[in-house]
Amino acid sequence: MLHIDAISSTSAQVILSLAVMLFSGFLMTRLTKLAHLPNVTGYILAGVLIGPCVLNLIPETVQNGMDFVTDVALAFIAFGVGKYFKLGRLRKNGRSVLILTVFESLIAALLVFLVMAFVFRLPIPFSLLLGAIGSATAPASTIMTIRQYKAKGQFVDILLQIVALDDAVALLAFSVCAAIAQAMEGSGGISPKAVLLPILWNLLALAAGALAGFLLHKLIGENRSSQHRLVLVTALLLSITGFCTALDISPLLACMVMGAVYINVSGNKKVFKQVNGFTPPIQLLFFVLSGMRMDLTALKAAGLIGVVYFLVRIIGKYAGAWLGAVLGKASVPIRRYLGLALIPQAGVSIGLALLGQRILPAESGALLSTIILSSGVLYEMIGPACAKAAIFLSGSVPKPEPEPSPALPNTPPKEA
Repeated sequence: MLHIDAISSTSAQVILSLAVMLFSGFLMTRLTKLAHLPNVTGYILAGVLIGPCVLNLIPETVQNGMDFVTDVALAFIAFGVGKYFKLGRLRKNGRSVLILTVFESLIAALLVFLVMAFVFRLPIPFSLLLGAIGSATAPASTIMTIRQYKAKGQFVDILLQIVALDDAVALLAFSVCAAIAQAMEGSGGISPKAVLLPILWNLLALAAGALAGFLLHKLIGENRSSQHRLVLVTALLLSITGFCTALDISPLLACMVMGAVYINVSGNKKVFKQVNGFTPPIQLLFFVLSGMRMDLTALKAAGLIGVVYFLVRIIGKYAGAWLGAVLGKASVPIRRYLGLALIPQAGVSIGLALLGQRILPAESGALLSTIILSSGVLYEMIGPACAKAAIFLSGSVPKPEPEPSPALPNTPPKEA
């Protein structure tokens, strides 16, 4: 069998590696589709199969040079999430949505941190990062479920706003926790500069994202061709991503703000539809790469910790959503069922895990990534089903109108 690393040309190695990743991701979804599992699960499993722990088809040098795939894929994901930050909807439910988002995110993060740090007695930097990542929710699974069943109403409006804001809260929490973890791992102490500087960089990135959103609106006019629209949005997203990478911060917040500003100043969703049609190969590569970096040898060590994380995060999400709904005086369906729809976790959380892996020592970083990837597969298995249950139990799915009974032939009219 000819291995890719036996080829002398580096360019050929990279090109063939990308082809293998794309083919393997596609083929694995044929199997996961039979089990009614989402595509993300198939992509991650494909990465595990072709990765170093199983078939080892992709050269290590190629894998090490693919860090940019993570940043680019997350940039496109974040831009798409920004579409749900429409001010009109946020004004309507603003206070309630803000309370719900803060509580469901941070209570889940706090609960995960406390259990990891004081029950398992794991290092504080590791526990902080795992807690921050635990606050994130994957909007894609929930949004796709809502679209599939044509759900609508107040419950759905609030849910969509929360899953959009949720990642913003998670990213802010991760930025702070990453700064603290980096300071503790580097010098054993925490300085105000170490905490405040990354926040300052993130604020600068937010401003750059907002500017890019306005610029995109000005550059994309009615007469601009669809091809050039896609070129411009991609160029701006890559510019923002490169700017953030140079500052050693995540591009997620900046790209999310870019999407939010653009949708509010233009009201045009065509670009988002174009991006959605352009990015599937990039997102496939991102998830396959995530699976390739999954350390199966760490699964045994992550076993109990991973199961506990999986369960504690669900409890934290549900309890936080219920408490936020009570304090925000939300309706009964929101109190009872919102937490169910916030269980999915993939995409952003996997990206944050890879970023966290760079901060922690090798062993802790591998454990962090393995926990998030392993639990991500489980969340993707049960998440859509839980989201479906939430929208049905909340009464958000319109009931089909009963068909009128056919008139009986030759029925004599009733006498007055």
